[in-house]
Amino acid sequence: MGRFCYFCPVQNAPYLTPEALTTFIRTALREDVGDGDHSSLASVPADARNRARLLVKDEGVLAGVELALMIFREVDAELQVAPLLADGARIKHGDVVLTVEGRAQSILTAERLVLNCMQRMSGIATHTAHLTSLLAGTKARLLDTRKTTPNFRLCEKWAVLIGGGVNHRYGLFDMIILKDNHVDYAGGIRQAIEATQAYLARTGRQLPIEIETRSLAEVQQALDTGGIDRIMLDNMPPAQLREAVQLIGGRFATEASGGITEQTIAAVGATGVDYISVGALTHSTKSLDLSLKAY
Repeated sequence: MGRFCYFCPVQNAPYLTPEALTTFIRTALREDVGDGDHSSLASVPADARNRARLLVKDEGVLAGVELALMIFREVDAELQVAPLLADGARIKHGDVVLTVEGRAQSILTAERLVLNCMQRMSGIATHTAHLTSLLAGTKARLLDTRKTTPNFRLCEKWAVLIGGGVNHRYGLFDMIILKDNHVDYAGGIRQAIEATQAYLARTGRQLPIEIETRSLAEVQQALDTGGIDRIMLDNMPPAQLREAVQLIGGRFATEASGGITEQTIAAVGATGVDYISVGALTHSTKSLDLSLKAY
């Protein structure tokens, strides 16, 4: 059994602050509860006490336990929650994740938000763990992307970490990635990089720079210009990726991106790239089946 706490910050996840998590939970509760959980208020006596178990009806990697503890506490600080499994645990049908006991109305009010978050997060963690396992024997690390659900990015990126992946930039503000459209609008690789360097110098910001390349010619242009931190190799087949990695020769970190699937990720990892970004981790993942049942 893992260690539990009300809030255990994840290493290298600066977005997981108590303030950010509290804001997320309160916003989500406002969306769901509005001016009251009238189903529970109407049918369940205010002084009724009960208990429930969070049951697993699927197989995969568990995520969202720490978040669930925060949700229950936000709804009713007097609820007694006993977690039995930790984030990152391998789960199977019939496992009990946690038990909760206290005011029946509070349990019912918290139920759907807890399940929505944990089911989605567990699905992402499961998918991440699976793709990461396919990279065994390579140095490549699996990255997420900004292809996330609006207002749910915090949870989705947290789930990637739980599944063994690595977070890419959190948003547009904490890293510069010069994508194909940036390059085209700027007039080319060199122009995009040099304009970015001038912008950072002018504004006094220190942000890592990544440049997307679509061909070996563009890779060479990025190398000739320099002043970057990572080169993205976009939609390149494994043979071309391998050639690009050799051309870069360790001068900058490399990232493969674009349509990488379960069937192709091992071959991409074998090319020697440092990172592989997969948008499907967050935009095309099936949620795991969990339920909260009275007992």
